[in-house]
Amino acid sequence: MQRVCFLLKVRQDRIEAYRERHASVWPEMCEALTATGWHNYSLFLREDGLLVGYLETEDFAAAQAAMEKTEVNARWQAEMAPFFEALDGARPDEAMKPLTEVFHLA
Repeated sequence: MQRVCFLLKVRQDRIEAYRERHASVWPEMCEALTATGWHNYSLFLREDGLLVGYLETEDFAAAQAAMEKTEVNARWQAEMAPFFEALDGARPDEAMKPLTEVFHLA
């Protein structure tokens, strides 16, 4: 199982709205994530907007590609894009660049 961690930055003026949005993620989005191989997926948000994402998957590139093919993901990414800083024209899911793991306590 591959462990994946990534960082994004939520706009300071949208932090509370971002939290509220994730208090009720669409059931079809959760189902699509599970069906496409996203497991143990968590998001952590710091007060300054730093967002840390963590998930486990067999193949992150394949999981991303499978989500990209879903209609629900297109709708979700379009709604979430305005919440983030520095996407440089990318969708939020395209801006998720995995960090390099340097230590894991097994």
